[in-house]
Amino acid sequence: MQTPLQITMQNVPRSEALEARIRESAAKLEKFHPRITSCRVAVDEVDKHHHQGRQFRVRVEVRAPGHEQAVSTLHHHEDVFVAVRDAFDSARRQLEDEVR
Repeated sequence: MQTPLQITMQNVPRSEALEARIRESAAKLEKFHPRITSCRVAVDEVDKHHHQGRQFRVRVEVRAPGHEQAVSTLHHHEDVFVAVRDAFDSARRQLEDEVR
């Protein structure tokens, strides 16, 4: 990646385990598209008034040369690690489709 991975967390306590999972998932994306220029990940907690319990939202935005728009995915889940997994899985599928 040309630009370092950017991770932002809003209303979510910082966690080394969560950041490590995000970094690991971002590194795996480079296997599917070796020319990724940037990856931004935003994790936040959805407004509690709309849901019972906690809901996390994860947005992954990936940019690569030759693509006019970034690959962007948004996933919600009550488990932040599941939301991260689903968002990166979706980004990976989109990158694979772009490479084909």
